[in-house]
Amino acid sequence: MDGVTARWADGGGLLPAAGIPGGELADVVAAADFAVLPVGAVEWHGPHLPLGADLVLAEGFASESAASGPGPRGVLFPPVAYAACPGQTRPWPGTVAIRPEIAVGYLADVIEGIVAAGFPRLLVVNGHDANMSTVRAAMEWVSGRRTASLLLVNWFQLVTPAETAELYGDAIARGHGGAYETSGVLGFAPETVRLDAAADLPPRPKLPVDHPYVLVESRPDPWQGWSGHVSLATEDVGRTVRATAGARLREIVAAWVAAPPPAPPTADPLPQPPTADPLPEEDA
Repeated sequence: MDGVTARWADGGGLLPAAGIPGGELADVVAAADFAVLPVGAVEWHGPHLPLGADLVLAEGFASESAASGPGPRGVLFPPVAYAACPGQTRPWPGTVAIRPEIAVGYLADVIEGIVAAGFPRLLVVNGHDANMSTVRAAMEWVSGRRTASLLLVNWFQLVTPAETAELYGDAIARGHGGAYETSGVLGFAPETVRLDAAADLPPRPKLPVDHPYVLVESRPDPWQGWSGHVSLATEDVGRTVRATAGARLREIVAAWVAAPPPAPPTADPLPQPPTADPLPEEDA
């Protein structure tokens, strides 16, 4: 194994796409099991977290998607940094928001470009909740044009609410900029977090129902562009979050690359249902 792909000599792991010489791309494509694209945002998360918190999480967990040693081989593409942001954070300083229709088109072009380069399996690791709808829409568009298996994983969902309750107790921890997200950033970039810069800001309780719903509100009270019990976040918990979510991401990837590849899209007309035989005259 020569050139860039020699880094895979001991098995799996990730290669950074930006460092692959063009002349070696074909060899990398042939040896790779999948490509991975982190998607984040530049967004206010309160005075205690960096503006690039979602990028820290997306890039961090993307780097956890394939371990060195035996296992799948991935190619890590540079992240999508800017995103559509909710009305709750757009007015706050440092948030750089793009329009949703621009985000969908941009993501569609990026995803199709990676697939067209020869990577039919693409993992998108998301660090910003608002990306879930725009990435999904872009994936659906690309899958109708290219033979592609496109997997979207949101880091936030890799640790369950029951598990965060074990980590943080009864306090609501999963709000924007709250203890869970702060712990996640501490797991990758503790030097960027200022725990003493923000007081606890308990988020508004969820509605007292068990049914699924999506609630979008302009300025939920209390709200300062973030909410949560920041004092519950620690580096130790951050390492636990990173280890737990990273292991689950690798389990997902291993099952995904082991599954059969998809068939190519088709523009052929849909098959028609069989027509019923006419009834005999005596039965008509």
